[in-house]
Formats: sequence, C-alpha cells, structure tokens
Amino acid sequence: MDTKTQIQWYEEAVVTCACGNTFTVGAAKPLLKLDICNKCHPYFTGEMKYVDTLGRVEKFQKMQKKADSMASALAERKKKQKEKEEKLRSQKSLKEMLLGLR
Repeated sequence: MDTKTQIQWYEEAVVTCACGNTFTVGAAKPLLKLDICNKCHPYFTGEMKYVDTLGRVEKFQKMQKKADSMASALAERKKKQKEKEEKLRSQKSLKEMLLGLR
C-alpha cells in the first residue's frame, strides 16, 4: 500500500459534546466536537426538548403564532362579511315594499 494516500488513524481520538460529555474512540482526527451525544439526545434521555442549533424552532414557533393571529383575523372578517350579506338579504326591495302596502 502507498503510505502517501493512507490517512493517519488516531486510536485515542477525544470526542467532546456540547453538553460536556467526553469519550475516546478511534478516528481520523485527534479531536472531534459534537452538538449532541447519547447522554443529551432526547431519544436516549426521554426528555422533551428541542435540538436546534440554527434557531429554526423559534422561527417556526414565531410563524405559527403569526398564522394563528391571522386565522382569527380572517375568521372575524368572514363573520363581518356574512353579517353584511344577511343584512342585505333581509332588506326588502321596492317591489316587495309596495306589495306589502296593498
């Protein structure tokens, strides 16, 4: 085998998680940094928490609140439109008013 194309293997590569957990494994790099590991992942811990590094969860929650407020405003607008239509339907035409006088 050509030694120039072989990667260097580190038997004692240190893996560090964002939660503070560290352990050693064999890897091609001496230091590895993780965002989440088995000690802090919701699947393994059973906790309900959001794993978000780019702020996507907060962005989604903000959009969801905005959509809820828009839905309530739309429902109010539809209700007003329906009331307006009912008011127009309840008004009598000139012909109906004249027939009612007889």
